[in-house]
Amino acid sequence: MGALSVAQGGEFVAPGAKDFDLGPIFGEGTFVTKPMLLVVLSVVIIAGFFLIATRKMSVVPGKLQFAAESIFDFGRNNIAREQIGSHDYKPFVPLLLSLFTFILVNNIYGIIPVIQFPTMSHIGFPLALSLFVVYPVYHFVGLRRHGFVKYMKNQCVPSGAPGFILPLLIPIEFLQKFVINPVTLALRVFAAMFAGHLLLLVFTLAGEYLLLEAGGLLKPVSLVSFVFAIALTFLEALIQVLQAYIFALLAANYIGAALSADH
Repeated sequence: MGALSVAQGGEFVAPGAKDFDLGPIFGEGTFVTKPMLLVVLSVVIIAGFFLIATRKMSVVPGKLQFAAESIFDFGRNNIAREQIGSHDYKPFVPLLLSLFTFILVNNIYGIIPVIQFPTMSHIGFPLALSLFVVYPVYHFVGLRRHGFVKYMKNQCVPSGAPGFILPLLIPIEFLQKFVINPVTLALRVFAAMFAGHLLLLVFTLAGEYLLLEAGGLLKPVSLVSFVFAIALTFLEALIQVLQAYIFALLAANYIGAALSADH
């Protein structure tokens, strides 16, 4: 949405990438930003939740224990076991559960009043998770299991591919496994959080502008903008959960593929 001129001569400047650059909280010369604090807060929230929920475990779980067990079972069974396999999944459950809950909390920030900023809309955070956590882990476990030569063959040489096409396939597979996969893993969640938050900003700020600054004929249109903002908030909540799930699911898939004997 570009600048919107209205009857009273005002001008609406649409939000853009500049609105995601929040700057240092404590002023010039400092480096601590709101997203940095939110990342630390998310770790405190997740750790606190699981510590409190599991402090007094019982056979018949209370609501908090049931919620914690449900999240754990989801990470273990629906993410780790399904993608890695029943023989190898157990060591990776803590990692995948941590990735899922960490990204989920940082995504959900985007629809929480006052906070209203999804941390993963800053590319550095998902890129760090992908390049410095997921990427080393799945290549390390693959190399440890198969050795360098066999692992590279498993990753770069599709089984059953005719020999004459291998000179074309091997560079493509190498780029996909060692360059494209970690980048796209980060870009998925970043793009979804950035675009979703930007849309919410557009409809919310446009509605406020039309209500307070527009001429009489345009003021009722603000209601339409606010309705879209509310509807998009519910849609964004769904996408935030899905993106956390997809990130953890793909991380598990990469680990499972690295451990597998076949391409």
